[in-house]
Amino acid sequence: MIVIKFGGSSVATAKRIESIAPIISGLQKKHGRLAVVFSAFGGVTDELIRMSRMAASQDGEYIDVFNKIRHRHQQAIAELGLKKDKPLHDFLEETFAELHDILHGVFLVRELSARTLDFVSGHGEVLSAKIITHYFNSQKIKSNFLDARTMIRTDEHFGSARVDFKVTNETIKNHFRKSKGVEVITGFVASTENSEMTTLGRGGSDYTAAIFGAALDSSEIQIWTDVDGVMTADPRKVKKAFCVPTMTYEEAMEMSHFGAKVIHPPTIQPALEKGIPLWIRNTFRPESKGTLISTVSSDHDFLIKGISSIDDIALLTLQGSGMVGVAGISARLFGALSQAKVNVILITQGSSEHTISFAVKPGDSVLARRAIEEAFALEIQAKLIEKVRVEEKLSIVAVIGENMRNTPGVSGRLFQALGKNGISVVATAQGSSELNISVVVQRENLDKALNSLHQAFFLSDVKTLSVFLVGCGLIGSTLLKQIEKHKQHLRSARSLEISIVGIANSRNMVFNPDGIAPGKYKELLSDSQEKMDPEKFIQRMKELNLPQSIFLDCTSSEDIVTHYAEILESSISIVTPNKIANSGKLSNYKKLREIARHRNVRFLYETNVGAGLPVINTLTDLLTSGDRIIRIEAVLSGTLSFIFNTFKEGTKFSEIVREAMHRGYTEPDPRVDLSGKDVARKLLILARETGLDIEMKDIQIEQILPPSCQKAKSVQEFLNELEKNNSVFAKRRDKAVKSDKVLRFIASLSNGKAKISLQEVDAMHPFYNLSGSDNIISFTTERYHDRPLVVKGPGAGAEVTAAGVFAEIISVGNYFD
Repeated sequence: MIVIKFGGSSVATAKRIESIAPIISGLQKKHGRLAVVFSAFGGVTDELIRMSRMAASQDGEYIDVFNKIRHRHQQAIAELGLKKDKPLHDFLEETFAELHDILHGVFLVRELSARTLDFVSGHGEVLSAKIITHYFNSQKIKSNFLDARTMIRTDEHFGSARVDFKVTNETIKNHFRKSKGVEVITGFVASTENSEMTTLGRGGSDYTAAIFGAALDSSEIQIWTDVDGVMTADPRKVKKAFCVPTMTYEEAMEMSHFGAKVIHPPTIQPALEKGIPLWIRNTFRPESKGTLISTVSSDHDFLIKGISSIDDIALLTLQGSGMVGVAGISARLFGALSQAKVNVILITQGSSEHTISFAVKPGDSVLARRAIEEAFALEIQAKLIEKVRVEEKLSIVAVIGENMRNTPGVSGRLFQALGKNGISVVATAQGSSELNISVVVQRENLDKALNSLHQAFFLSDVKTLSVFLVGCGLIGSTLLKQIEKHKQHLRSARSLEISIVGIANSRNMVFNPDGIAPGKYKELLSDSQEKMDPEKFIQRMKELNLPQSIFLDCTSSEDIVTHYAEILESSISIVTPNKIANSGKLSNYKKLREIARHRNVRFLYETNVGAGLPVINTLTDLLTSGDRIIRIEAVLSGTLSFIFNTFKEGTKFSEIVREAMHRGYTEPDPRVDLSGKDVARKLLILARETGLDIEMKDIQIEQILPPSCQKAKSVQEFLNELEKNNSVFAKRRDKAVKSDKVLRFIASLSNGKAKISLQEVDAMHPFYNLSGSDNIISFTTERYHDRPLVVKGPGAGAEVTAAGVFAEIISVGNYFD
């Protein structure tokens, strides 16, 4: 004998009812005798309750709801091929006639008692079980309609009646000794000793199945619903949640208490007492194995079994010096709450005894506060205890699993996952059984907390980074190609997934929480109707509130930079090749670092200097390890490096500048490069990284262009003037050559002073043999004194810059380990 229960979603339509018949036939062949409990058609119970309350408030439209419910059941009968089943039609008409009269009375007297509401709301199960019994018999599945009101005896606590198990168990056993075939049982309903209809409260149909299973000593109980089993987390909030194969009764009780919707705590209790295995199965995927709940758990792959949550709670805090060392405070507190009929969800108390915090449903917070302040009125008046503090818009997240017992590091992993994603913990609680660790967080962070913890405990072998990219120009588009090309390698070699969640160019923006394929971004942006607006882009990013979020700025826009502080304050890391933020005002430079430190997020900008070369990281490592910077010398412009590396005897300076323009090395106006301003930005960043508090105006820049070139009104006029001044540059080159030296445009930092100038260097200088458009940076330190530490390589170009940005994205991923 096994007992089976089908939920409302499983019987919501005639087609779904039809899909149950083969499941029942298969189980009958395998197990023999079956007892099958049915809920009301999906949504009917809620409609019956709504209809009753409408009638009580004299809303005449209750009759429309009534007619819709009746029509739905009539339609189901027709679609199941039971139109000619006169006994079923008669039963339906008699039932709805009785409900009509009851509701009319409620409408007239404007009163809806708990007894009447139970009578009306429980008829959804009566109707569904009756219809399904007749359908099964039409399909050659011999079935009997069993009204649980004749089996389950309860008290008169209408709405959530308490079962008299002694009478109930005996009645059920006597009935099943005589019955044959499949027993189709009404869920949710029962009756008093005076035959008044009662209901068993939330999850009542599951409870019905457990009651019958325990009374009959069934070999197992099966709960068929619309998910594959008990999930590791709510799949509506955590898309990567998966089915838990096995769990213990205790784990299931904890999961259900903290919001798991598949099961309800009273469901498990009768099964637990008898040690009856409980299966959770999926009606729509009968091939799925489901979850087995029993006395043992065989799954030891993960530290925890699941993450559950209660979406909306209020946290009340009682505190004061008058509580310390005083016996009976807790008893008075919770006694007052008990008398006020306030259910406490979570309790936490510091060892100092100065504070007790507890969670309740938001609707109970006012009642709870009043009850406590009345109970402690004298202490509050004497200022020994403060008035009760109420915090709302909070949620509880609980990690659950027996494997946590005596396993060090579980709490550390939990708080690290939350902390690195910028989620503050308001309160925490853990029982001595180590079966459950609960934390209270802001409700707006609930989904982020669930996903962060699911990543940390279940998907730690594959980490997902949520990237929001602004700027699809040369660097941004190259980066997307690199991500697409290396995604399989990242997953297999580094256990990392990079999900492009939001992307924008100068015109449009597009978002997809499930990820945007890097190869399709152009098409998606082209088709998008959402115009790019930096404020709206950032607002959407904040609203999504995804764990491991990274904002990626591949623009040269000052407008985007103005939002960096807001982004970092939202606990979102930033990776950018955009130099504007770090070369702007010193106060803003410091502010961004302070926010990043305070919010425990990353602000990475290695590609600000030297593109993909490890310049800033090298400098940071030197300083972190205790070395002292004596001097920095660098060629920091790929454009100027190419120009002066190519400017040899027999060449003209103006022609080399034109060649650099042709190759795309320069800005549209080469004077931007030749002015040294871009080099100055990079030197300023390096100087600040060493700890110097300097502004752009503090950097001395040698202007190598003659005044006539600087004053030219157009690029073409500039080129013409430059050609006229070839001799100026030739003289400087020839002077250097006579001394066996070469010209290099060098940025230097020494003795707290930063300057940029065109210098002559000899063969002993590390910059002498520089070629092409390479950058080179020389660090002279206390440790690298006689032979400076040199970093050399391509300092410009989309491929190397994008690769540098790519590396920093991976670095952020490592931070989340």
